[in-house]
Amino acid sequence: MRRASSCLAVLGLAILALALPGAASATPKVTFKAAAVPIAGFPHTGNIFGAGAAVEAEYKIEGTEYGGFPPPLTHVNFYLPAGVKLHPSGFPTCAPSVLEPSGPGPTKCPKGSAAGPKGTVQGFVAFGTEIVPETASIESFYAPGGGLTFFTFGHSPVLLEILSKAHYVNSSGLYSKKLEAEVPLVETVPGAQDASVKFIKVKAGSAIKKGGKTTYYGTMPTKCPKKYLPVKTELTFAGLGGLKEETVTAEYKAPCPRKH
Repeated sequence: MRRASSCLAVLGLAILALALPGAASATPKVTFKAAAVPIAGFPHTGNIFGAGAAVEAEYKIEGTEYGGFPPPLTHVNFYLPAGVKLHPSGFPTCAPSVLEPSGPGPTKCPKGSAAGPKGTVQGFVAFGTEIVPETASIESFYAPGGGLTFFTFGHSPVLLEILSKAHYVNSSGLYSKKLEAEVPLVETVPGAQDASVKFIKVKAGSAIKKGGKTTYYGTMPTKCPKKYLPVKTELTFAGLGGLKEETVTAEYKAPCPRKH
């Protein structure tokens, strides 16, 4: 589900002057890094062997294939290193109906259902021949049945309320779990090209205290055989306006955890 509106909707027809981009062979460039970081309010967490931790990921996307900027994203996969364990049992969840535009919004999600603090998304929307930047916040919440729901909110120059649903599946080899996230297309105003993303920074992972016991949603590996922790991501870009769908893979070597 997604909603996008603007007081500049009257310019929607003018946007057609941009036209759809022609076929191109170039592929967007993705720069990616990820790190295990402490959970706020919980000491002895972060990049420590066997400890609870949150994951902070940062993406930079460059490209001019889609009318001068990168094609819209449709999927993001994120692979956790082997040895990372998830413990979702007991964590409150927030129903997607709360986060949808017709719902009361993220402030009404149950306490403890937020997977992390607000992050940042930067992208582009198009008005006439001008490409206009948009900065939005992104929040993650634990979803009923497992996985995460990401809520993106922007208000200038376009009002955006976007839900991205994600779920975990088992992986193998260098990786323990893969988070598969769907990213809906967002038309900024009628007739416009869909919104494009150039930067994402998001952090997910929390802890809860219940009955004198602390539970961490995710815990770090207890060993680091490759002298680094392998992390991988896959970004799928939409095949629109004569472009073919492209999936770009990026890998990162995160530092090995330290001892307590």
